[in-house]
Amino acid sequence: MDRIDRILEDPVFQDHLEKNAEAEADRIFCRHDMAHFLDVARIGVIIAWEERLDIDRELIYGAALLHDIGKHLQYEKGIPHQKASAGIAPEILSACGFKGKETSVIVDAILGHRDCASAGERNLRGVLYRADKASRPCFSCPASSQCSWSDDKKNNRIRY
Repeated sequence: MDRIDRILEDPVFQDHLEKNAEAEADRIFCRHDMAHFLDVARIGVIIAWEERLDIDRELIYGAALLHDIGKHLQYEKGIPHQKASAGIAPEILSACGFKGKETSVIVDAILGHRDCASAGERNLRGVLYRADKASRPCFSCPASSQCSWSDDKKNNRIRY
């Protein structure tokens, strides 16, 4: 997973990761940090394996590492973070060796990771949506009662 290691080392990725951390320094709810990105990636690989989907692991990791990378722009400029992240991702992916079709598939997954219509899709977009939601430990969150997520959306059990 050489290209994934390159994403982790990419200066643009690192810059946005740091900006997310600064923007969420006082946040009591879920954060959009490396722990979340890796949880989403690993759960995504499990989902793809369990559902017998033929999705390259580097595509799952690439999408997971970048799906929330622009979250700070939502706080700063009001840009929905899926759009901000999809705008940032191509530069990073290109610098790390991803080609046109791969980049398109990853960007499409990033754009759809908050769209409930993606939930049942048997592709990278669906895997990213499901993994992102399953990654949140709402069942043990001290801020759960203050969270804006509805109870039916909260992840109140361990699945992966």
